[in-house]
Amino acid sequence: MKLSASSVTARYPGQSVPALDGVSMEVPSGTLYAVLGPNGSGKSTLMKAVLGTVPLVSGSIAIDGRRLEEWTRKELARKVGAVGQQESVAFPITVRELVAMGRYPHLGPLRPVRTEDRRAIDAALERCDAIRLADREVGTLSGGEFQRVRVARALAQEPRALILDEPTASLDIRHEMEILRLLRRSADEGITVLLITHHLNLAARFADRLLLMSCGQVAAEGSAEEVLVEETLERVYGWPVSVRADPETGTPRVTPKS
Repeated sequence: MKLSASSVTARYPGQSVPALDGVSMEVPSGTLYAVLGPNGSGKSTLMKAVLGTVPLVSGSIAIDGRRLEEWTRKELARKVGAVGQQESVAFPITVRELVAMGRYPHLGPLRPVRTEDRRAIDAALERCDAIRLADREVGTLSGGEFQRVRVARALAQEPRALILDEPTASLDIRHEMEILRLLRRSADEGITVLLITHHLNLAARFADRLLLMSCGQVAAEGSAEEVLVEETLERVYGWPVSVRADPETGTPRVTPKS
Protein backbone atom coordinates (compact mmCIF):
# COMPACT_ATOMS: atom_id res chain seq x y z
CA MET A 1 0.00 0.00 0.00
CA LYS A 2 1.62 3.21 -1.21
CA LEU A 3 1.29 6.43 0.84
CA SER A 4 1.97 9.82 -0.71
CA ALA A 5 1.69 13.52 0.03
CA SER A 6 1.86 16.18 -2.63
CA SER A 7 2.69 19.81 -1.69
CA VAL A 8 0.73 19.50 1.56
CA THR A 9 0.18 22.65 3.60
CA ALA A 10 -1.71 22.57 6.91
CA ARG A 11 -2.29 25.27 9.50
CA TYR A 12 -3.84 24.96 12.96
CA PRO A 13 -6.59 27.43 13.94
CA GLY A 14 -5.22 30.70 15.28
CA GLN A 15 -1.71 30.05 13.96
CA SER A 16 -0.22 32.31 11.31
CA VAL A 17 2.67 29.98 10.49
CA PRO A 18 1.70 26.68 8.81
CA ALA A 19 2.51 23.45 10.64
CA LEU A 20 3.21 21.87 7.24
CA ASP A 21 4.44 24.00 4.38
CA GLY A 22 4.49 22.36 0.97
CA VAL A 23 5.51 18.90 2.18
CA SER A 24 5.76 16.10 -0.38
CA MET A 25 6.73 12.49 0.21
CA GLU A 26 6.25 9.08 -1.33
CA VAL A 27 6.27 5.90 0.74
CA PRO A 28 6.49 2.87 -1.58
CA SER A 29 4.52 -0.23 -0.69
CA GLY A 30 6.28 -2.59 1.69
CA THR A 31 8.95 -0.17 2.88
CA LEU A 32 9.88 1.21 6.28
CA TYR A 33 9.95 5.01 5.90
CA ALA A 34 11.17 7.08 8.85
CA VAL A 35 10.23 10.73 9.44
CA LEU A 36 12.78 12.64 11.53
CA GLY A 37 13.18 16.16 12.87
CA PRO A 38 13.35 18.25 16.03
CA ASN A 39 10.36 19.02 18.23
CA GLY A 40 7.86 21.23 16.44
CA SER A 41 9.14 20.36 12.97
CA GLY A 42 5.77 18.99 11.81
CA LYS A 43 6.32 15.23 12.14
CA SER A 44 3.14 14.48 14.11
CA THR A 45 1.11 16.86 11.97
CA LEU A 46 2.23 14.95 8.88
CA MET A 47 0.94 11.74 10.45
CA LYS A 48 -2.41 13.41 11.20
CA ALA A 49 -2.59 14.73 7.64
CA VAL A 50 -2.06 11.25 6.21
CA LEU A 51 -4.81 9.90 8.50
CA GLY A 52 -7.17 12.75 7.57
CA THR A 53 -7.49 14.19 11.08
CA VAL A 54 -6.02 17.61 10.29
CA PRO A 55 -7.51 19.73 7.46
CA LEU A 56 -5.28 20.76 4.56
CA VAL A 57 -4.95 24.31 3.31
CA SER A 58 -3.62 22.97 0.01
CA GLY A 59 -2.08 19.88 -1.51
CA SER A 60 -3.32 16.31 -1.39
CA ILE A 61 -2.83 12.94 0.31
CA ALA A 62 -3.21 9.67 -1.56
CA ILE A 63 -3.39 6.13 -0.18
CA ASP A 64 -2.96 3.24 -2.58
CA GLY A 65 -3.44 5.64 -5.47
CA ARG A 66 -6.77 7.01 -4.20
CA ARG A 67 -7.16 10.50 -2.82
CA LEU A 68 -7.74 10.44 0.93
CA GLU A 69 -11.20 11.98 0.66
CA GLU A 70 -12.31 9.05 -1.52
CA TRP A 71 -11.82 6.62 1.37
CA THR A 72 -14.56 6.01 3.93
CA ARG A 73 -13.43 5.95 7.56
CA LYS A 74 -14.30 2.24 7.80
CA GLU A 75 -12.32 1.39 4.66
CA LEU A 76 -9.33 3.29 5.98
CA ALA A 77 -9.57 1.61 9.40
CA ARG A 78 -9.43 -1.80 7.75
CA LYS A 79 -6.30 -0.98 5.77
CA VAL A 80 -4.26 1.39 7.96
CA GLY A 81 -3.25 0.81 11.58
CA ALA A 82 -2.20 3.85 13.61
CA VAL A 83 -0.37 4.35 16.90
CA GLY A 84 -0.45 7.95 18.05
CA GLN A 85 1.97 9.65 20.39
CA GLN A 86 -0.25 9.79 23.47
CA GLU A 87 -3.33 7.97 24.70
CA SER A 88 -5.16 7.46 27.96
CA VAL A 89 -7.76 4.87 28.91
CA ALA A 90 -10.45 6.29 31.17
CA PHE A 91 -12.24 3.06 32.14
CA PRO A 92 -11.22 -0.41 33.38
CA ILE A 93 -10.28 -2.70 30.49
CA THR A 94 -7.98 -5.67 30.08
CA VAL A 95 -5.08 -5.79 27.65
CA ARG A 96 -6.82 -8.43 25.55
CA GLU A 97 -9.96 -6.27 25.33
CA LEU A 98 -7.91 -3.27 24.25
CA VAL A 99 -6.07 -5.23 21.56
CA ALA A 100 -9.42 -6.70 20.44
CA MET A 101 -10.50 -3.17 19.51
CA GLY A 102 -8.18 -3.54 16.55
CA ARG A 103 -10.66 -6.04 15.11
CA TYR A 104 -13.65 -3.68 15.21
CA PRO A 105 -13.27 -2.47 11.60
CA HIS A 106 -13.67 -6.10 10.46
CA LEU A 107 -16.82 -6.71 12.52
CA GLY A 108 -20.37 -5.59 11.85
CA PRO A 109 -22.67 -4.04 14.50
CA LEU A 110 -23.01 -6.35 17.52
CA ARG A 111 -21.13 -9.08 15.66
CA PRO A 112 -19.37 -11.46 18.08
CA VAL A 113 -15.64 -12.04 17.99
CA ARG A 114 -14.85 -14.95 15.66
CA THR A 115 -12.15 -17.59 15.78
CA GLU A 116 -10.08 -15.70 13.20
CA ASP A 117 -10.36 -12.55 15.30
CA ARG A 118 -9.05 -14.37 18.37
CA ARG A 119 -6.16 -15.73 16.32
CA ALA A 120 -5.28 -12.24 15.10
CA ILE A 121 -5.44 -10.86 18.65
CA ASP A 122 -3.20 -13.62 20.08
CA ALA A 123 -0.74 -13.30 17.18
CA ALA A 124 -0.46 -9.54 17.72
CA LEU A 125 0.10 -9.99 21.46
CA GLU A 126 2.77 -12.61 20.79
CA ARG A 127 4.58 -10.45 18.23
CA CYS A 128 4.77 -7.57 20.73
CA ASP A 129 5.87 -9.78 23.66
CA ALA A 130 2.64 -8.91 25.45
CA ILE A 131 0.79 -12.24 25.63
CA ARG A 132 1.64 -12.60 29.32
CA LEU A 133 -0.07 -9.25 29.91
CA ALA A 134 -3.33 -10.30 28.25
CA ASP A 135 -5.42 -10.52 31.42
CA ARG A 136 -3.92 -7.48 33.15
CA GLU A 137 -5.93 -4.29 33.47
CA VAL A 138 -4.47 -1.60 31.23
CA GLY A 139 -4.27 0.82 34.16
CA THR A 140 -1.70 -1.40 35.88
CA LEU A 141 0.78 -1.37 32.97
CA SER A 142 4.04 0.53 32.88
CA GLY A 143 4.52 3.10 30.15
CA GLY A 144 6.61 0.70 28.10
CA GLU A 145 4.14 -2.17 28.48
CA PHE A 146 1.26 0.08 27.44
CA GLN A 147 3.19 1.18 24.36
CA ARG A 148 3.74 -2.41 23.26
CA VAL A 149 0.06 -3.19 23.77
CA ARG A 150 -0.92 -0.22 21.59
CA VAL A 151 1.30 -1.51 18.81
CA ALA A 152 -0.32 -4.94 19.25
CA ARG A 153 -3.76 -3.40 18.82
CA ALA A 154 -2.69 -1.85 15.51
CA LEU A 155 -1.25 -5.18 14.33
CA ALA A 156 -4.47 -6.98 15.31
CA GLN A 157 -6.17 -5.01 12.52
CA GLU A 158 -4.00 -6.98 10.07
CA PRO A 159 -3.41 -3.73 8.19
CA ARG A 160 -1.66 -3.15 4.88
CA ALA A 161 -0.01 -0.03 6.30
CA LEU A 162 1.14 1.05 9.76
CA ILE A 163 1.60 4.68 10.81
CA LEU A 164 3.34 5.12 14.16
CA ASP A 165 4.30 8.24 16.09
CA GLU A 166 7.23 7.52 18.45
CA PRO A 167 6.24 3.88 19.12
CA THR A 168 9.40 3.18 21.12
CA ALA A 169 8.89 6.03 23.60
CA SER A 170 9.24 4.79 27.20
CA LEU A 171 10.63 1.44 26.09
CA ASP A 172 13.81 -0.10 27.47
CA ILE A 173 16.58 -1.11 25.08
CA ARG A 174 15.36 -4.67 24.63
CA HIS A 175 11.77 -3.80 23.80
CA GLU A 176 12.80 -0.80 21.71
CA MET A 177 14.89 -3.09 19.53
CA GLU A 178 12.18 -5.74 19.43
CA ILE A 179 9.57 -3.24 18.22
CA LEU A 180 11.92 -1.89 15.54
CA ARG A 181 12.81 -5.41 14.43
CA LEU A 182 9.09 -6.17 14.33
CA LEU A 183 8.44 -3.12 12.15
CA ARG A 184 11.36 -4.05 9.88
CA ARG A 185 10.01 -7.59 9.56
CA SER A 186 6.51 -6.25 8.89
CA ALA A 187 7.85 -4.13 6.03
CA ASP A 188 9.74 -7.13 4.65
CA GLU A 189 6.45 -9.05 4.71
CA GLY A 190 4.78 -6.36 2.59
CA ILE A 191 3.28 -3.96 5.14
CA THR A 192 4.03 -0.30 4.48
CA VAL A 193 5.42 1.33 7.64
CA LEU A 194 5.53 5.08 8.22
CA LEU A 195 7.53 5.65 11.39
CA ILE A 196 7.93 8.97 13.18
CA THR A 197 10.94 8.92 15.47
CA HIS A 198 13.62 11.02 17.16
CA HIS A 199 16.18 8.21 16.97
CA LEU A 200 18.47 9.13 14.08
CA ASN A 201 20.79 6.15 14.44
CA LEU A 202 18.03 3.56 14.75
CA ALA A 203 16.24 5.09 11.77
CA ALA A 204 19.47 4.77 9.77
CA ARG A 205 19.75 1.14 10.81
CA PHE A 206 16.18 -0.03 10.17
CA ALA A 207 14.54 2.29 7.62
CA ASP A 208 14.69 2.06 3.84
CA ARG A 209 14.36 5.83 3.40
CA LEU A 210 14.34 8.89 5.65
CA LEU A 211 12.48 12.20 5.55
CA LEU A 212 14.07 14.97 7.63
CA MET A 213 11.75 17.85 8.52
CA SER A 214 12.48 21.37 9.76
CA CYS A 215 9.94 24.10 10.58
CA GLY A 216 7.18 22.32 8.68
CA GLN A 217 9.23 21.79 5.54
CA VAL A 218 11.30 18.97 4.05
CA ALA A 219 14.98 19.53 4.82
CA ALA A 220 16.21 16.31 3.18
CA GLU A 221 14.85 13.03 1.82
CA GLY A 222 16.52 9.85 0.67
CA SER A 223 18.73 7.08 1.99
CA ALA A 224 20.39 7.35 5.39
CA GLU A 225 23.66 8.30 3.71
CA GLU A 226 21.92 11.08 1.77
CA VAL A 227 19.98 12.52 4.71
CA LEU A 228 22.27 12.10 7.72
CA VAL A 229 24.88 14.61 6.59
CA GLU A 230 26.70 16.72 9.17
CA GLU A 231 25.98 20.08 7.52
CA THR A 232 22.28 19.29 7.10
CA LEU A 233 21.84 17.97 10.63
CA GLU A 234 23.66 20.90 12.20
CA ARG A 235 21.42 23.32 10.32
CA VAL A 236 18.21 21.51 11.27
CA TYR A 237 19.03 20.72 14.92
CA GLY A 238 21.15 23.76 15.69
CA TRP A 239 23.92 21.68 17.24
CA PRO A 240 27.29 20.42 15.97
CA VAL A 241 27.39 16.70 15.22
CA SER A 242 29.76 14.08 13.90
CA VAL A 243 28.58 11.47 11.39
CA ARG A 244 30.61 8.29 10.95
CA ALA A 245 29.85 4.81 9.63
CA ASP A 246 28.79 2.45 12.40
CA PRO A 247 31.50 -0.24 12.62
CA GLU A 248 28.89 -2.97 13.19
CA THR A 249 26.15 -2.07 10.68
CA GLY A 250 27.93 0.25 8.23
CA THR A 251 25.03 2.73 8.48
CA PRO A 252 25.60 6.39 9.44
CA ARG A 253 25.97 7.01 13.16
CA VAL A 254 25.31 10.50 14.50
CA THR A 255 27.10 11.71 17.63
CA PRO A 256 26.50 15.16 19.13
CA LYS A 257 29.66 17.14 19.77
CA SER A 258 30.25 18.55 23.24
